[in-house]
Amino acid sequence: QVQLVESGGGLVQPGGSLRLSCAASGFTFSLYSMSWYRRAPGKERELVASITSAPSITNYADSVKGRFTISRDNAKNTVDLQMNSLKPEDTAVYYCNARGSSTWYRAALDVWGQGTLVTVSS
Repeated sequence: QVQLVESGGGLVQPGGSLRLSCAASGFTFSLYSMSWYRRAPGKERELVASITSAPSITNYADSVKGRFTISRDNAKNTVDLQMNSLKPEDTAVYYCNARGSSTWYRAALDVWGQGTLVTVSS
């Protein structure tokens, strides 16, 4: 079945780095945009970064530009989020999302992973 599984969360000190990974299965990964969202305690879910299908155009929230990098490997069906210079305000549950509208070459899709917790604290 269609599934996204995140990994790589954990506790890190301010200024540190973490790399999140999302493994996809059950759909043609290369045809869909992939995104990372996060939900901090007491806040609404927000888009962190996204990457389209080919040509893999990326987009970032202003709050993470220059610190986070999203990348995808269509051969491995994975999308990663490299997070550097982490701040306490980056603490959140991070979710992977696959999305795309219905076209002649793909079905509509909007699927979420279960989330992985990132805690930035000294």
